[in-house]
Amino acid sequence: MYKLKTIFVLLLGLSVFLTGCARISVKRLSTDKIVDISGSWNDTDSRLVAEEMISDCLKRPWLNKFNETNNSEPVIIVGTVINRSHEHINSRLFTKNLEKSLLNSGLIKFVTSRTEREGIREERHSQQEGYTQKETITSIGNETGADYMLGGSINSVKDEIKGKYVILYQVNLELIDLGTNQKVWIGQKEIKKQIKKSKFSF
Repeated sequence: MYKLKTIFVLLLGLSVFLTGCARISVKRLSTDKIVDISGSWNDTDSRLVAEEMISDCLKRPWLNKFNETNNSEPVIIVGTVINRSHEHINSRLFTKNLEKSLLNSGLIKFVTSRTEREGIREERHSQQEGYTQKETITSIGNETGADYMLGGSINSVKDEIKGKYVILYQVNLELIDLGTNQKVWIGQKEIKKQIKKSKFSF
């Protein structure tokens, strides 16, 4: 009994000692640096996929046809990108990457999403209540309507055996003519990762 108590006290003391010796190390990284720790979908995947898919989209015939017919840039809205993968993915981050790539291309006009418009409309209506200087009031009824909506899904397949697994991410996007419901572009991008888990990981 005495030995058990002694061992318990020693283990407790060792635990406290190791906890006290623990240190936190922080290293700042460039936001452009590619870092893959877990193998899961991350910010780099989101950014690179968005840039590549938007680049492909804007090279296709639909854009030139629209420009020639209308003599202006098309107006695009980004709709919903559904996460159908096996893991949690911040699809909002991905849609923001899509919006950034679209807008920075300089080839299209871009309008806000449905949820963003609600806040803007609320502000616009509040300006009509008599508290805002008349010359600075934004008039109602001048919103720009979208010609096309971009949306899609993120999918994944995971194959695992004995601490090693392969993940395939497949991103599908479609650009739809809001006037006719015609799909004018379909894009697909795949990312495949192989991850090995160490048997003795800490």
